[in-house]
Amino acid sequence: MSSTELTDTSHETVAVTPPATRLRMVPLLEVRQSVSERLRIGVYVVSLLVAAVLSVALLAWSGVAPSDLGREIATTAFSSPRALGSVLVRTAPLVIAGLATAIAFRANFWNIGLEGQMILGAIFASAVAIYDIGPENGRVVTMALAACLGGMLWIAGPGLLKQRLGINEVITTLLLNYVAFNLLLHMVYGPWKDPVSAFPHTEQYETFERLPMLGWLNLNWALPLAVGLALILWWIMSFSRVGYLLDLMSSNARMAGAVGVPVAGLTVAAILGSGAVGGLTGFAISAGVEFRMTQDFFSGYLFSGVLIAFLGRNHPLGVVIVAFFMAVLLLVGQSLQVFFGVPFALVQLIQAIFITCVAASEFFLTYRMHWRQAA
Repeated sequence: MSSTELTDTSHETVAVTPPATRLRMVPLLEVRQSVSERLRIGVYVVSLLVAAVLSVALLAWSGVAPSDLGREIATTAFSSPRALGSVLVRTAPLVIAGLATAIAFRANFWNIGLEGQMILGAIFASAVAIYDIGPENGRVVTMALAACLGGMLWIAGPGLLKQRLGINEVITTLLLNYVAFNLLLHMVYGPWKDPVSAFPHTEQYETFERLPMLGWLNLNWALPLAVGLALILWWIMSFSRVGYLLDLMSSNARMAGAVGVPVAGLTVAAILGSGAVGGLTGFAISAGVEFRMTQDFFSGYLFSGVLIAFLGRNHPLGVVIVAFFMAVLLLVGQSLQVFFGVPFALVQLIQAIFITCVAASEFFLTYRMHWRQAA
């Protein structure tokens, strides 16, 4: 209807014509005052669908037909219990890596040193195994605790520099990755080189120094450890007073400090917790997958941990879901490289597409766009 009819007090009809509008070339942005949960979920779903469409198109351009891709996903991940078991084995350390990163991110500490913390965790755990520290029936628990200690010690330096001197933690944690890597090379090429094979890795852990098997396929206790850790952190972050204060601090640290929230203590606890879980990731791989410490066991987990925490919105349950699909993506990527000749760089590009699309979704959650204006 082009006009609206209004009746005044004298019962005379007056025609009011709304102002003409025209389409804007660039939308006018308005900051949203609130975002409903339905809108948030809808925007995330659309962003993931866009990323999936772009990825399928990219693979089709590379010679992998969508039908072949669907068949490869079904075969690699869901065709049999053994295939599903392989996905779950790959999921467990990814969950722990994502949780390690998410803990720090929730406290606005950008931990890019996950690989260094993994290495120190594996070194500390391997030291317990090599030097027979503790009783045999509790050796694997001692190794796990030592791994947590190693990760905490490695992140404590960047945390102290950030808290006391304001030094950017991205730089310090990232650079410490190289220090940890060279320490790892020194150990596996030097005093801890396997005396049997003379290859650059430690000797195999004894049976009682490995994570016990669950009795179904090749799954071990790394999976219950990851799920249990996610549930504990979910309860802490969603239902405990600590989680509430952490959310308040992450939203506005200055205001939180003004109302009496122990900002420094919470930040330190989150930083050390992130390092401990990062060290535990190294233990889960060395004691649950490799059964020794190798020179490249940590490769790729920094990128995966950051990606999982980001896509999971730093929520423990979101981390579990994203880690599962990340494990599927990694296994499918390996299969595509073997059977279709897809380069590894293309697999990384697909991961980057998902990151970009999810990151772009934040724009639509923050702003409302107006495409029309008065003529």
